[in-house]
Amino acid sequence: METPPPIEAPDIMVLTARGVREPRKASAVRSHDFRQSGFLAASELRRIRQRHEQFVRSLGARIAMFLRLECSLTLAKVHIETYQKFIEPIQNPSFITLFKADPLKGVGLFVIPPRFALLFVDRLLGGPGAMPEQGHDLTDIEIAVCDQATALILTEWCNHWPEMRGLHPTIISHENNSKFLQTAPPETSMLILDVAAKIGEQTESFQIVFNYATVEPLLRLISPSLPEPEEVAPARNAQPGWSSEFDSVKVPLTAEWQGLKMSAGAITRLKPGDLVSLDPACAAQVLVRLGNVPKFYGRPGTSDAQWAVQLTAAISK
Repeated sequence: METPPPIEAPDIMVLTARGVREPRKASAVRSHDFRQSGFLAASELRRIRQRHEQFVRSLGARIAMFLRLECSLTLAKVHIETYQKFIEPIQNPSFITLFKADPLKGVGLFVIPPRFALLFVDRLLGGPGAMPEQGHDLTDIEIAVCDQATALILTEWCNHWPEMRGLHPTIISHENNSKFLQTAPPETSMLILDVAAKIGEQTESFQIVFNYATVEPLLRLISPSLPEPEEVAPARNAQPGWSSEFDSVKVPLTAEWQGLKMSAGAITRLKPGDLVSLDPACAAQVLVRLGNVPKFYGRPGTSDAQWAVQLTAAISK
């Protein structure tokens, strides 16, 4: 018995970037949830990375003074992931600090391996800043000590956004297992900063994670404003061109005297045969209009026994 061939899904009509509807294979069409806007343009991601490279360089100096140890930090990666994909690879146990950056919305995460957190605790309690081989869940006292370093890191991050006035961090709580984190829906887009740290001779890494809705107002602040449209300067001494297509177009031409003024009552008393006196200076100058637009001054006269106007001057705009 022959196996029937698989049934292919029907093509889907899509609207291309050119505004044309075209059929596409169903396998080539990807779904997108427009409720999530966590997609950054290349220019936006570049500006975000540049701002956080400055933050990491400054933070390295702050931590070195805070711990009185040599410290070198490097921004390894800046990327966007969904909340679900971010929390899945986090090792347990981990030391996760939940924080807010008021007045921004959303909850951020500061994720650090427990052994790295214990390095801060050891140094702040007077030790050499040794990192144990294996980490463990931090005690309440160790958490309270480590929060001093966490607050320094988050405060330094806020200080690198002078565009947002009054930005300051607040530590909310802590967690040691990523499975119990419920700070955002699974499909929420998150901005993740991966930072590689070297303190003394010991190396480790940590992450600072923000809900996309948290950093979106900051992106608008650092986005360049649209340039004002430049006024095009008129070409100097440019002679207008003439098209022969207009040779046969008829344009209404009128000639009129100006300067004669009469009262409304005098006008009502006019009747055929009356004489109206004209000022000689006004009668000697005629205004010539082309299509109701004043263009020339002229002098009245006759030509071949017909009334005519001799153009004497052009009217400049």
